[in-house]
Amino acid sequence: MKRRNFLQTVAAAGLTSSTAFPHQAGDAAKIPRATQPGELRGEMLYRRLGRTGETVSAIGLGGSHIGKAQIPDAEAIRLIHQAIDRGITFMDNCWDYNEGRSEMRVGAALAQGGYRGKVFLMTKIDGRNKDIATRQIETSLQRLKTDHVDLLQFHEVLRFDDPDRIFGPGGAIEAVLAAKQAGKVRFIGFTGHKDPHVHLYMLETAAKHNFRFDTVQMPLNVMDAHFRSFAQLVLPKLVEQGIGVLGMKPFCGGDGIVLKSNTVQPIECLHYALNLPTSVVITGIDKQEVLDQAFQAAKTFRPMDETQLASLLAKTEQAAAAGKYELFKTSAHFDTTARHPDFLGSDSPAVQKLAPELPG
Repeated sequence: MKRRNFLQTVAAAGLTSSTAFPHQAGDAAKIPRATQPGELRGEMLYRRLGRTGETVSAIGLGGSHIGKAQIPDAEAIRLIHQAIDRGITFMDNCWDYNEGRSEMRVGAALAQGGYRGKVFLMTKIDGRNKDIATRQIETSLQRLKTDHVDLLQFHEVLRFDDPDRIFGPGGAIEAVLAAKQAGKVRFIGFTGHKDPHVHLYMLETAAKHNFRFDTVQMPLNVMDAHFRSFAQLVLPKLVEQGIGVLGMKPFCGGDGIVLKSNTVQPIECLHYALNLPTSVVITGIDKQEVLDQAFQAAKTFRPMDETQLASLLAKTEQAAAAGKYELFKTSAHFDTTARHPDFLGSDSPAVQKLAPELPG
C-alpha cells in the first residue's frame, strides 16, 4: 500500500481528530486492557512476549538512563546486576544511546558471573540501508560482548519514508534477516514515538513484503490515551496479530516529564502501562529508588476495570489535550536521528540514480 493510499484509507475510516486523537475520559473503554496481571515470582511479574514463546519480566530496564554520563560505571553495573538478581530479565538498549556507553555498560555487566544467560537482551539500530545496518549490528554485538541479541529493533521509525527505505531494495531489512540467518538475532521488531499512523504504515509495509514483526515498541502512558493515541490506534492491531507489545516512556520520557503535570503519581503511571496488554513496560532506571519503585509497581499491580481506568485517565485529560507533556510527539527533542541523519545512511542506489542532483 502506497503512502498516499494508506493515508486516504485512514481518512476514509474516520480516523480524524475526534477518534484517532481522543480527548474524552470516556474513551478509556476503547483502549485494550490486560486481562491477567501476569505471573508473579518474587518481586516481579512475568508475561508472554507475543507469539515468540518467550516469557519476560513485565518491567524492562531502559538502556538510555543506565548510560548517563553522571552515573559512574561501577554504579551502573551494580544497578544492572541488582535488577537482574531481583527478577528483571528484559534489557533495553540502542546502538546510539550515549555514544555507545549504554551498550558497553550492559555488555560489561552481562559478561560477569553468567548474567548474559539470565536476560532477554534487546538492542536497536538506526541504519536504513543494508551496509549501515550491518555495521551497526556488528558494533552493538561487540559492545554488548555477546554473539547474539535476543531481539533487534529498527529504532526511531518516525517518518513515513522510514518503512519504504527499510523494506526497499538494499534496505536494512536485508541486513537484519542476514543477521538472523547467521544466528546473531533471534527476533525482529521496530520502535517509534512520533505518530501512531507511522506505526500503522510500518505494519502495512511489512505485510506487503510478507513480513510480520515479533515486537513493536511505542509510548504508552496516561497522556497518550488523550492525544495521538498509540494505545487506541496501534495497540489493537498488535494484539490482533499476536505481536509482542513493548511500552515505553511511562513517565513521558526524560526525568519524569509527566510528573510535572501534577496529575498522577509514579506508581499510577507504571500501573497504567501494566494495565495495557503490554509484554514489557520499559522504564529508565538510574538510581536505587527508581529501581525499587519498579519492583513496587510490579508487586502491587492489579488489573483495573473500566471505571477505575476512566477515573485515572480523567486526571490527565486536560493536561494531555495538546501534547504538552509528550514532547516526543510534538517536538524534535527526542528525535536523535533527526539530529544525526548520518546514522540512517544514504538512500539506495536506485533512488540516487533517479535523482542524482539531490544530496546524499
